[in-house]
Amino acid sequence: MLAMNTLVDRLSTPLAAPVPPSADADKMPKSAIADDMAMIRAASELTRDLVQPSARIYWTDMLVSAFVGYAGIAAAILAPSTVWMLVAAVISVVALYRAGSFIHELTHIRKNALPGFRLAWNILVGVPMLIPSFMYEGIHSLHHNRTKYGTVDDPEYLPLALMKPWTVPLFVVVAAFAPIALVFRYGVLTPLSFLIPPLRKVVVERYSGMIINPLFRRKPPEGEFRRQWAWQEGGAWAWSTLLIAAGVLGWVPLRALVIFGAIASATLVLNQIRTLVAHLWENDGEVLTVTGQFLDSVNVPPPGLLPELWAPVGLRYHALHHLLPGVPYHSLAEAHRRLKDALPADSQYHGANYDSLPKLVMNLVAGSAKGGVA
Repeated sequence: MLAMNTLVDRLSTPLAAPVPPSADADKMPKSAIADDMAMIRAASELTRDLVQPSARIYWTDMLVSAFVGYAGIAAAILAPSTVWMLVAAVISVVALYRAGSFIHELTHIRKNALPGFRLAWNILVGVPMLIPSFMYEGIHSLHHNRTKYGTVDDPEYLPLALMKPWTVPLFVVVAAFAPIALVFRYGVLTPLSFLIPPLRKVVVERYSGMIINPLFRRKPPEGEFRRQWAWQEGGAWAWSTLLIAAGVLGWVPLRALVIFGAIASATLVLNQIRTLVAHLWENDGEVLTVTGQFLDSVNVPPPGLLPELWAPVGLRYHALHHLLPGVPYHSLAEAHRRLKDALPADSQYHGANYDSLPKLVMNLVAGSAKGGVA
């Protein structure tokens, strides 16, 4: 999926003149924002040479992140003191969070662009962390669909800024229990669902995707993707069953399993917090223009360094990614630099750039505190 092709597909509807960034524009419903054609053309023209993924960067980054992450787990389990255990655990969380974030890239890289990468990622990260790529592939593409983003058909969208205040902390808290839920999903529901066809339908529709929209129902896989799904789910079943057996039969010290589970939980909580600030979550279900989607999304560009930790693998440029979904993560910084320098001060492009995570979270909480639909 090349960025230029995506942009061309998205521009089939007649559009009004763009509204420059302003206080009034900030108050405008996202569905009323027209496309900034100058920004979209610049994004297409200035990044034509940035769409090729670098196998060297992808493989090195993923492998090093996975190695450091698992080494951190081992170090935390074997640590001689609580302090060293916590230090090792923090390093492991950051590294495994980065390694796990490559699931996002797997949904966008073209088939055969990186031979063997999907298989290796699933074996090293996806299955051991119980987040095989089938949970995201076929899901995330709907989030980028021109007419589905921010609507009831978007599996990755909830209007959090318009919902009750308790939804924001609840959104984060539930992620802490995700490892237990995933072990149950694969270790218990998977085998049962093959014995009970009605249960299988429910498992496929509701418990086979990394979604946040509770109304979304997934369709059964077809073709080659069905085969990919089968072996990945089988691997996750085998691993979760082994974890259950290790805990019940005492093959592995309970302390080791708890540390591993806590680290896995922390990576998912960190990702959930990052998800909170990936968008402004202000759309009320209407279809948005490309620019409307862009302005409902978030860039946290340099000079800040912390976003490289909490929004790794290009996720700090999430708004730009929605504008150019075909540009690989390692080229987004250069794409941002080119657009920032080329576009005038009144371009809508500058309206999606923010300074820090805390400010974004506070803005989201403040927005939901005003009250909205439950």
